[in-house]
Amino acid sequence: MDLIIDGGTVVTMGSKGIIRDGTVVVENSHIVDVGKSHDLKRKYHGHEKINAKGKVVIPGLINTHQHAAMSILRGYADDYPLKEWLEKWIWPMEKHMTGRDIYVGALLNAVESIMGGVTTVNTMYHYAKDGSEAEAFAEAGLRGVVGHVCFSWRKDEDRKALRELAKDWHGKANGLIRASVDPHATYTVDPEYMKELREITNELNEKYGSPDSPIMWHMHVAETEDETEKIRQAFNISIQGGVVEYLDSLDVLGSDIVATHCVALTQRDIKILKKRGVKVSHNPISNLKLASGISPVPSLIKAGVTVALGTDSSCSNNNSDMFGVMKTAALLHKGVHKDPTLLPAEQALQMATIEGAKALLWDRQIGSIEIGKIADLAIVDFKKPHLCPLFNEISHLVYSARASDVDTVLINGKIVMENREVTTVDVHKVLGMTEKTKESLLARLGEENKQ
Repeated sequence: MDLIIDGGTVVTMGSKGIIRDGTVVVENSHIVDVGKSHDLKRKYHGHEKINAKGKVVIPGLINTHQHAAMSILRGYADDYPLKEWLEKWIWPMEKHMTGRDIYVGALLNAVESIMGGVTTVNTMYHYAKDGSEAEAFAEAGLRGVVGHVCFSWRKDEDRKALRELAKDWHGKANGLIRASVDPHATYTVDPEYMKELREITNELNEKYGSPDSPIMWHMHVAETEDETEKIRQAFNISIQGGVVEYLDSLDVLGSDIVATHCVALTQRDIKILKKRGVKVSHNPISNLKLASGISPVPSLIKAGVTVALGTDSSCSNNNSDMFGVMKTAALLHKGVHKDPTLLPAEQALQMATIEGAKALLWDRQIGSIEIGKIADLAIVDFKKPHLCPLFNEISHLVYSARASDVDTVLINGKIVMENREVTTVDVHKVLGMTEKTKESLLARLGEENKQ
C-alpha cells in the first residue's frame, strides 16, 4: 500500500528531529520520504492520504518485555510478593492452559497493544503448536519477538518447543515474527542447562537466523534482592558476587540478550552488562506493583548500557500501556534520586522507540522514522483537552498522552488501526472469546481443587 501521512507533526526519533507540518511517505511497507509537507505533497501522486493535521506521528512503540498470553489472567491475582504470586497463584493456573488459551490471551494482548500505539512486542511464554502467541500476533498484524520459556524441570519439552518455534515462525508472517530462546531465570535454569541453551541458540541461528534477523535471548535477571539466595537453594551454588557476574562465569552473556528487570545489580554487574553488550528492559510499573525494587537505570545509562522499556505481563502491570510506562519511568527516577533532571522526556521516549529497537536487534529496520526503514508508525490525536495547549510535543507524549489518544497505527506499512478501529481482527469477538476462556480456565482449576 502506498500512503502519504500529511500535515501532522512528525517526531522522527532520528536525525531529522521534529518536523512540524510534516509528511511521511510510505511505499511497499517502507518509508521512502520524510520532510515538510509543502516540499513533498506535490512530489507524490496516486497515494492514499491520511490527514494528520492536529496529530503527532511517532515511531511505533516497542515493548521489550511481555508475557502476552497472561493477559488472560489480568486481575486474577494481585497484591502478593513475587514468590507467592508465582508459586501459589500463577503457576497452578497456568498448568491448565492449553494452546488455545495461550492464543486467545495473546490475541487480546495484540489488540490492546495495537490500540495503544505499540507495534512490536517481545514476549516470553510457553510455545505450543496447537495455539501460540506467534499465531495470535501474525493474525493481528503485530510485530513480535516470540520466545519459549525454559525451565530445568522440562528440558526435553523445551528442546522440542524451541526447535518447533524457530522452524515454524522465525522470519514468517512477512517478517513480522522472530523467535527467541528464553531461559526463565537464574534460579529456575541450572548452570549446565543455561550453557546448553546458549548452544541451542547458536544452532538455531545457523539453521534459521541471519545477521539481519537473529534468534536472540530473553530472560529475567536480578529481579529481586534475594535472587542469589534462590540460586543457592535451587542448585546448591554459592555465589559471591551478583547475578550478572554469576551468568558471566557461565560464559553465556552476549549482545543478543535482553535482560529484564535488573533490579538487584552490583556495580560490577553493571560493568559486565556494558562489557558484554547485554541490553536491559526496565519494567518500572511491574517492579513497583510486586515490590521487587527499582532498577538503577541512571547508573546503567551512565555506564553506556542500552536500556529499553517494558510493561511485563498484564497480570502484573495490569495493562500494556507503554505511555504509562514512559511516564512512570521518567518520574520514578527523579523522585528516588531527588533530581528532576534525570530521565528527561526525550530519553524516556527514546527508550520506548529506538532504544527498544536496539534491544531487540531490530534498529536497522524499525524504531525511528527514517528513509529506508519499515513503516511501523503510530498517529496520536493531540486535539484533546489534556494535550492542550501545545508547547512541546515530546513533553506531552511522555507526561500527558494516554494509550487511548492513539488514532491510527501502521505496521509493516499496513494500516492495522484507523480512527480507533482495529482493521485486522474483530475486537468484540476477541473480548467474547477471552471471557469464555477465563470461565473455562476457572472451571478446570476448580475441578482440580475438588480432587
